Amino acid sequence: MRQRIKDTRDDYSLLSVTLRMLLNKACVISFFYIFLMMIGLNTEIQAQQQVIHLWPGTVPGEVDAKQAAVVTADSSGGVKRLTDITDPVLEVFPAPAKNNTGVGVIVCPGGAYNILAVDLEGYEIAHWLNKLGYTAFVLQYRVPKKREGALQDAQRAIRIVRSRAAEWGLQPENVGMMGFSAGGSLTARAATGYNVHTYTPIDSADMLSARPAFGVLIYPAYLDRAPERRLTPELKPDRYTPPMFLFATADDPYGNSALVMAGALRDANVPAELHFYATGGHGYGLRPGNTAAEAWPVLLAEWLRRR
Repeated sequence: MRQRIKDTRDDYSLLSVTLRMLLNKACVISFFYIFLMMIGLNTEIQAQQQVIHLWPGTVPGEVDAKQAAVVTADSSGGVKRLTDITDPVLEVFPAPAKNNTGVGVIVCPGGAYNILAVDLEGYEIAHWLNKLGYTAFVLQYRVPKKREGALQDAQRAIRIVRSRAAEWGLQPENVGMMGFSAGGSLTARAATGYNVHTYTPIDSADMLSARPAFGVLIYPAYLDRAPERRLTPELKPDRYTPPMFLFATADDPYGNSALVMAGALRDANVPAELHFYATGGHGYGLRPGNTAAEAWPVLLAEWLRRR
């Protein structure tokens, strides 16, 4: 009897040891898989956050030292705002391989040329474009109050993306630009001033055209700075200006910008599509809860598809 009890205890001890070994092995395997998943997730995030510095050396016309963009203390409206940009960059958001259209879009956030609403009119737009199969490049152009530097950054960005198009499976001739508010102004300036040499070439990329394949202006600003609110003199559309899509609303204090720009494009025989809604205001991005914000993405997606 005692021997039987002893044998039973030995069996339980062996079973207990075996179970502990199995549990330890399971924990190790689980940890291993979690580790792999974390690596994969981190790799994906890093791939989305690829950063390209536009100017490897001196930034033309820049008097301040290069530094990372400063996040302002103002996060009202749930918006991340950047300022004091002296080292302009492109943040790359590649299209998924399964539906890559071969088209790239450089996204210019707005902010009155003082700040950049980098999530509302940058990252969120990039993710939306990715879903449609477009590779997006969020441009951190120079601010504050550096309009000439911003145009240099825009031209340089177009050329860099075009020169490295193969990296993202893009067609070099299919690199467009879109912008919001002041970013819409910058997009219009880049699209009409593509043949203006704003800086001294620094490498082979600068031998390429700075003309975007298309321009998208969402609630653009500052396009009506001539007397009697006519087209800003700097903007001179001609028959080589790329096709444009424009969206604005009547209750936007900058709404006239889209109207005068569309008229100038029409006079220059440039294909242009204008959508002008009654209400929506300004600075809404594509966040839900605003009829204009919910309208323009549908209209633009169709326009891009028809290109």
